[in-house]
Amino acid sequence: MLKDITIGQHYPTDSIIHRLDPRSKILITFALIVSLFIINQYIGYVFVVAFIGISIILSKIPISYILKGLKPLYILIGITFIINLFMTSGETLYKIGPLVATKEGLNQAIFMAIRLILLVIGTSLLTLSTSPIMLTDGIEYLLNPFKKIGVPAHELAMMMTIALRFIPTLLEETDKIMKAQIARGADFESGNIINRAKSLVPLLVPLFISAFRRADELAMAMEARCYRGGDNRTRMKELKMKTSDYISLAVTIILIIILIYIRVK
Repeated sequence: MLKDITIGQHYPTDSIIHRLDPRSKILITFALIVSLFIINQYIGYVFVVAFIGISIILSKIPISYILKGLKPLYILIGITFIINLFMTSGETLYKIGPLVATKEGLNQAIFMAIRLILLVIGTSLLTLSTSPIMLTDGIEYLLNPFKKIGVPAHELAMMMTIALRFIPTLLEETDKIMKAQIARGADFESGNIINRAKSLVPLLVPLFISAFRRADELAMAMEARCYRGGDNRTRMKELKMKTSDYISLAVTIILIIILIYIRVK
């Protein structure tokens, strides 16, 4: 299960999507998130699915690898589906004791499940196609205008990127700790959900110790290299928007216009 989490991981390959400027990819991802909340009809999802599908094909990332990242979210998607199914008032479909499933609830549950799935796939595509360094530079460039009001653009970008970068590292560390405890007789698989959750508690202490140790090592490494934040720092490769970036942004704007038209139609 831990190996199925793809958030924060980078899939290195040579593709049109990988070569896009990180700023354009961040803006496109943000626009995609907004567009998912604009949609109020299923036809809108057809356009978004087509947009994401074409992006995945152009990125040359295996669709199986991207869908693998949904496995850890099956429980969350299921809970969201059940809550919307039984908590939305409307025409009754069937009853299970005090719980009443409605026609409107079923429609809303399917709607929200699709939205959550597309949200995860769309945002995962950003990290899979962008290296941590490029992601940091892109976020910093986009936050630069807010420096005038005291926003520490470089520090925020660095923290966000380090957090994303350490997700797969911590997952790998968790997997090692679990295997070590299983070798000593620990059982993480048997029992109900509550018992299995309780069995994971012994993982927290060594995991936190490992996380703090890695953070301390990272801080020492940055100090040893005379890191002093973003002031007067230069880059070996400056970001430059290309024709493909403008085309991608234009296609995204057209998508949002179509979705807005469908919503107000």
